Amino acid sequence: MKRILFKAFGYFFFWTLLFEICRAVFLLYHSAKTDALTSGEIGKVFWYGLRMDLSFAAYLSVIPFLLFLNEVAFRKRVFLKIVSVFTYVLLPILVLLVTIDLELYSAWGFRLDSTPLQYLNTPAEMLASTASAPVWLLALLYLLLLVIGVVGYRFLSRNWAVSPKRGVKQLSGELLLSLFLLALLVLPIRGGWQQIPLNQSDVYFSSKLFANHAGVNVPWNVMHSLLKKNHNTKNPYQYLDEKQAQAMVQELYQSKNDSVPSLLRVKKPNVLFIILESYTAKFIGALGGPVEVTPNFNALAKEGILFQNIYAAGDRSEKGMVALLSGYPVQTTTSIIKTPKKTERLPQFASELKRLGYGTSYYYGGELAFANIKSYLINGQYDKLVEKSDFPSENYNSKWGVHDHILFDRVLAEHQNPKQPFFTTVYTLSSHEPYDIPIPVKFPGTDEETRFKNAFYYTDWALGRFLSAAKKMPWWQNTLVVLVADHGHHFPGRDQNDAPSKFRIPLLMTGGALAVKDTVVTNIGSQTDLVSTLLQQMGQPTHQFAWSKNLLDAKATPFAFYVFNDGFGMVSPLGAVTFDNVSQKPILRDPGVTDKQVEQGKAYMQTSFGDFLKK
Repeated sequence: MKRILFKAFGYFFFWTLLFEICRAVFLLYHSAKTDALTSGEIGKVFWYGLRMDLSFAAYLSVIPFLLFLNEVAFRKRVFLKIVSVFTYVLLPILVLLVTIDLELYSAWGFRLDSTPLQYLNTPAEMLASTASAPVWLLALLYLLLLVIGVVGYRFLSRNWAVSPKRGVKQLSGELLLSLFLLALLVLPIRGGWQQIPLNQSDVYFSSKLFANHAGVNVPWNVMHSLLKKNHNTKNPYQYLDEKQAQAMVQELYQSKNDSVPSLLRVKKPNVLFIILESYTAKFIGALGGPVEVTPNFNALAKEGILFQNIYAAGDRSEKGMVALLSGYPVQTTTSIIKTPKKTERLPQFASELKRLGYGTSYYYGGELAFANIKSYLINGQYDKLVEKSDFPSENYNSKWGVHDHILFDRVLAEHQNPKQPFFTTVYTLSSHEPYDIPIPVKFPGTDEETRFKNAFYYTDWALGRFLSAAKKMPWWQNTLVVLVADHGHHFPGRDQNDAPSKFRIPLLMTGGALAVKDTVVTNIGSQTDLVSTLLQQMGQPTHQFAWSKNLLDAKATPFAFYVFNDGFGMVSPLGAVTFDNVSQKPILRDPGVTDKQVEQGKAYMQTSFGDFLKK
């Protein structure tokens, strides 16, 4: 048994240690950037990066562990020799990736992934990025790391021997142990027992990008990028001539009104930005839905400004977040938030407010590692991030994390006497499937739509409870509350995937900082328009949010663009059109929709995805 454990754990930790050495070399190679880190931050680079090292070490151990199993079963040295061949083949390849990354990081500013694949047909472009590279130093580091790897493996495997003859009982025990160790690799591969598998967000811990980048395991990053096909740079939505498409999009964003009504009593209000999970307009009484589902939201609508015709930019949580907080369009079959090197180049509402002296915080009851959300928020320079792991385990009473009223209680407890002005983002989750709630059900029935309806009602209850308490706080009179959904929902009614009604969502502004009440805005708009609307109310520039328009500008072009899987929707006062890219035909086209609107939708799809590819 000890022999089997020695081989398995020895091989696994051989790769882990080698990756830690590679990280040390990366930090030394970029010593100027490393000098800007504290000793504690350097320690965290290794600590947070270890999880990714263990993951890739586990990937590399799968085949050797299978060979160890066969060696135990058949007592043949050939299986151990194959492990050695496998290792000696991989070592120069992986060390080469690590060495290439040392210099490419200096040129490109992100860790090596599958991006170089786009240069295979034009290698001169890639070489141009590293023309001044210290070739001899890199060659020396390559040889040094390779020697460390080879010597380390030879030291590890020098005492490996063929399994001796043993009885059936002992053989059975050794086979079971070998199988168990093989199965156990799943745990480090996915990064632990948590619901969300390991991704780049798990090594992000600092507001210093270099510290986050240093924690990334390069071979893992290349593999992940290849699997996600992030190397694809061909725009699949090339409908029009590029100049024509850009001109049509620019026409949609032409500013036509120098002044918009001022809705705030103060120019620098506290902003309480509440993102409501799956909050479709179809269940909001104030927007034409059944009044009994959202009594608190309906009452709040009378106290503030209700936007009647707002559409989600996409159909996923992480996509809605980028649209809301960066004013950036959503992609169809992928999402920019999944690629940290791209989100680093996005403007964010939080960072704009932080520049103005705001304290920034983000509260979520689930795991921020989901879809790389954490890396996006760190890039947005949030001062404080609160997630599932920050709550006591006894509060984990939802599949996704903690329920909404517990989340709101935490926000309230930490905002008794906050530094002002503050920008606090709160993201609910209880209205996400499986729709379990901690209060008695309001509506009878066990079908999925009724359970969603009850979860919707519960979030409204928790929201009303929270805002009722917030109104008693001294900061309330200087606070703007923004209530908006991350995306819509096919319930009620089981909308088709492309249906405009599935994407219509609530947007409500309330709070003591508002100068007007009981106001309805009918302009058609998108989640992407919220950032510009808020910044212009504060008298701040919005040029960096090129995909965002002011919802209060009566002369702006009223439209909303959204995407679903490989298709788009375009809504205007003339009606809605939805278009399927696979068939290259409209799915839905209202009678009033003109050919120009269809072409504008194509232009927007083409141009926005092209911009995403360039990030």
